[in-house]
Amino acid sequence: MPRSDKPARAVAPWVRTRLRTAPWAAASLALLVLVTGYLAAALPRAVDRYETEGLRHDIRAAAPRSSVLELTYPIPVEERGAKLTTAVLQKKRDDVRAQFSAPLRTDPDQTVYGVRTVKRVIGTDPWLPRPDGLPPEFVLSSPSDLTEHSTLRTGRPAAGTAAAPEAVVTAKTAEAMHLKPGSVVHVPSKLSPEPIAVTVTGIVEPRSPESPYWAVEQLLRTPALAVMVGNEVKYYWQAALLLSPESAPAVLATTGDPEVFFRYMPEAGHLSGRDTDQLAAALDSANGGPDLVKMRRAVIGNATLTTQLDAIVDSYRSMREAINPVVAVAVFGIGAVAAVVLAMTGGLFVARRDSELSLIRSRGASLTGIGLRLLGETTAVVLPAAALALVLAVTTVRPPGGGTGEIPLAPSVLATALVALLAILVLPVRAVVAHRRPRLHGGRDDLLTARPSRRRTVLELTLLVLAVGAVASLRLRGTGDSGDHLVSAAPVLVSLIAAMVLVRIYPLPLRWLGRPARRLRGAVGPLALARAGRASSSGTLPLLALVLALSTAAFGGSVLAGVADARDRAALLATGADARIGSPIEWSPLPAGLTESVRGLKGVRDVTPVQIEYGISLPSEQRTAALPMSAPIVGVDPASYTRLADRTGFGPFPAGLLASTGRGGEGAIADTERVLPAIASPAVADRLGRAPQDIVSAAGVFRVKVVAVRSSTPALDDADFLLVNSADLTHRADTSLLVTGSVDGAALRAAVKAKSDSLAVKLRSEERTLYVDSPLQSGAERIYLGAIGAGAALAVVAVLLSLLQSAPERNTLLARLRTMGLTRKQSRRLLGLEALPQAVLAALGGMLVGWATVPLLAPGIDLFRLALATAPGFAPLDSAPLRADPWSLLLPALAVVVLTGLAAVGQAWWAGRRGSIKELRAGDAR
Repeated sequence: MPRSDKPARAVAPWVRTRLRTAPWAAASLALLVLVTGYLAAALPRAVDRYETEGLRHDIRAAAPRSSVLELTYPIPVEERGAKLTTAVLQKKRDDVRAQFSAPLRTDPDQTVYGVRTVKRVIGTDPWLPRPDGLPPEFVLSSPSDLTEHSTLRTGRPAAGTAAAPEAVVTAKTAEAMHLKPGSVVHVPSKLSPEPIAVTVTGIVEPRSPESPYWAVEQLLRTPALAVMVGNEVKYYWQAALLLSPESAPAVLATTGDPEVFFRYMPEAGHLSGRDTDQLAAALDSANGGPDLVKMRRAVIGNATLTTQLDAIVDSYRSMREAINPVVAVAVFGIGAVAAVVLAMTGGLFVARRDSELSLIRSRGASLTGIGLRLLGETTAVVLPAAALALVLAVTTVRPPGGGTGEIPLAPSVLATALVALLAILVLPVRAVVAHRRPRLHGGRDDLLTARPSRRRTVLELTLLVLAVGAVASLRLRGTGDSGDHLVSAAPVLVSLIAAMVLVRIYPLPLRWLGRPARRLRGAVGPLALARAGRASSSGTLPLLALVLALSTAAFGGSVLAGVADARDRAALLATGADARIGSPIEWSPLPAGLTESVRGLKGVRDVTPVQIEYGISLPSEQRTAALPMSAPIVGVDPASYTRLADRTGFGPFPAGLLASTGRGGEGAIADTERVLPAIASPAVADRLGRAPQDIVSAAGVFRVKVVAVRSSTPALDDADFLLVNSADLTHRADTSLLVTGSVDGAALRAAVKAKSDSLAVKLRSEERTLYVDSPLQSGAERIYLGAIGAGAALAVVAVLLSLLQSAPERNTLLARLRTMGLTRKQSRRLLGLEALPQAVLAALGGMLVGWATVPLLAPGIDLFRLALATAPGFAPLDSAPLRADPWSLLLPALAVVVLTGLAAVGQAWWAGRRGSIKELRAGDAR
C-alpha cells in the first residue's frame, strides 16, 4: 500500500486539549472579555440614547409658542370669500405640510389654520369694560376644528356669513368682557362708515387649555390687561372673538390687516441625536431657503415662516458640543484602564505557561507555530464572549421609548471588535516576544536589577511630549474642539507619564526601607522587602493599571463634585438662603408678624429680613459726563446679614462696616445730608467714587459713601447692588425674608399663606432641580458614574491578577518556609508586607496624579453646561470650574491598599489550609 505524504492528523488537537486542561483560565478570560466588551459596546449606545432623549426632550418641553412652525401670508385685495373656504385652506395646509424636508415632521392632529386680524380692532360698544376709559381691542380669528378642541357651555356654535358674522368666546373672555350668547360686538369697517356687527352665539370651554391649539396664541383662550404708557399709565382689555369658518371672510372688511395662518407643531418621536445637523438644515431651508419658495407656490402668496425651533435646536447642539468633550475624558480613561487589564491578563497566562512554552521552544517549535496555536486558543475563547457581549449590549441598551428609530450598530461592533482583537493578540504577542531568544534558567528579572531599554526610553519620551502637548492645548483651547482626541486624552497621558516615573523610582524607597529593616528583630520584615524588590519587572502593568484607575476615579469624582458644587452655588445665589419669601411685585412690604411666624417654625435657624428697592438712579463723580446707570439698594440688619453672608460665602463683611448713624426713621425726612456707609458691587463703587453721593429713593433721600466693595451678596443675584443699614432709612419696610435652616417647604408655605396670599416662597432645594432638566446632563453624569464604577472594578481585577501571577511562587515560598518554622501568623504578615509596597506606591501615585491633574487641566475645562441647563449669562453663575474632590482622591486609594492587603492575607490563609506536598517536589519552579 503506498505511503501518503500528508502529515498524520493530530490525535489531540491543540486548542481543544488546552481548553480542557485549563477550563477555569479560559472561563476567566471569557468573563473578562464579556464584561469589558459589554461596556465597550454599551457606551456608544448609551451616548446615542441620551443624546436622542435630549433632543426630543428639548423640543417637547419647549413652550408651544416657541416650537410652533407658523406660516402666514397677507390676503390679497382681489381674494374674496371663495378662496377662504375650509376646503381651499385644507388643501393649502396639506400642500405646505408636504414641503417640509426630512427629518422635520409635523403632527397632523395639532395643525391649525384659519384667518385672523394681525392688528387688533377696537370694540366700539359703550357697554364693554373700560378700566381707564380706553376701549377694548379684539382679535378676530377663525381657527379650524374649534368644536374638537372645546366644549360648548351655553348657546350654540357659530355659523353666520361674511355679511352677518358670528363668533363664540371662551368662558374667561365672556366673564372679563361681560359677554353672553346674543351679545353683539361692533368693530370698525374700512369699507363703510357703518361698523361690522359680530354676534356672539355661544360660550365655550377649552378642553386642553395647555395644548398647542390654545397655548400658541393665549389671547384666544384668556383675555389680558394691556398697558398704554404715556403721560400716565393706563390699562385696557385685549380679547379674541372666535369666528366660524363661514364668517371668516368678514375680516377682509375690518381695519385689522387680515392674514391667513397655518400652524404646524413639530414631531420629535422619530428624531435622534444624529439628526441635529439635518434638522437645522431643514429649518434653515423652511425659514428662508428652497422649502420656503415651495411653500409660497403652494399657498400662492408672499408667505413668511416664523419659528423659534431653530434656536431650540441650536441650544441643544451647543450643549452637546460642550458636554461631549468632557465625557470623552472619562471614556479615554476607562478605555486605557481596560486595555492595561487585558494586557495584564495575557501576562498572567504567559507567566503561568512560561516553562511549558520554553520546553516547546527548546524542542524546535517555531515562534510562528507557537503564536498561531496561542492565537487559536484565545480566538476560541474570546470570539464567543465578544459576540455575547455585543448581543447583551444591543438587548439591554435600547432606543428611548415613545419614538421610532434604531441606534446604529456599527460603533458598538467596532468597540467590541477592538476589545476582542486586543484580548486575542495579547497572549500570543507577549509569548512570542518573551521567547524570541533563548533565556538562561534562573536569571533574575526584577524591578531592582532591571535596566530600562532604549526603546522604553524612547517610548516614555514620546508619551511625555504628547502629554505636554495635550495639556498645553487643553489649557489654551479648552474642550471646545470635540474632534481633538489628544486633548481628551490629556489626563490619561499624564497618568501614563506618572506611572512610568513611579516605576523608575520604585526601587529607591525599597532600598531606603531595607537598611533600617535589617536592624529589626525577626526575618519577616527584611524578607518581605526583599521579596517586594524581587518582583518581576513585568509588574509595571499592575502599577500602571492602578494609577490609571485611581486617577480616572479621582478625575471623574472631581467632575461630579464640580457639577454638584456649581448647582449648589447657583441655587444658593438665586435664593440667597435656604428659602426666600417675597412678593413678585416690587416694593411690596411684608405683612406684620410674618418674621416671627417664620422664625418659630421647626428647622429654622435664622431669619434675615431685607428691604430691596430696584431701579435706583445712581449719581456719578463725573456728573453729567457719565451715562445713566441704576442699581438696586438693599437695606439690611448688619448683625443677621453678616451671619448669612458668612454662611453662604457671598460677600462676607464685618458688621461694623455698616454701623448705624443713629439718624433714621420718619424723623429724618428733612435730614437729607446724612451720610450712610455702604457696601457696593465693583461697578457701583466705580460709579459713585470715594466721595459721598446723593441717593433719591422711595426709602428716603440721603447720601452714601462706599466703605467696602464686594462682588456678590446673598440678597441679590444681580451683578450690581448697594448695601446700607436699614435702620438709617427714612421709610423702613422689609420686602423679603431670607430663611436659613432645613425647614419643611409645605409648613413654610402654609405659614406664609396664613399672612398673605400674594407672597411667593422659593426653596433652594427646588431651585437646584431647575438646573437639571435635560437628559444630556443626566446621561453624561451617568457615564461618569459608570466610568468611576468600572474603573474601581478594573482596579480590583488588576490587584487580583497581580497576586495571581505570583501565587504559585508565593505558595512554594510559604511551603518551604514552614518547614523552617514559619508560623501561619508570620505567613500572613509576610505576604501582606510583600504586597503593600507596590499598592501603597500606586495609591500615593494615583492620589498625586489625580490631585495634580485637576489644577493642571482646570483652566481648559468648564463644567457650566454639564452643571446648569441654561446658557452662560442666563444663570446666576457664569462658570463652573473643575475642582479637586478630597473624597474621590482618598477613598479609592485607601480601598486599593486595604484590598491588596486582604487579598494577600487571604492567599496566605488559603495556602496554609492546603497541603505542601506539591510545592515541595524537587525540580519545581523556584
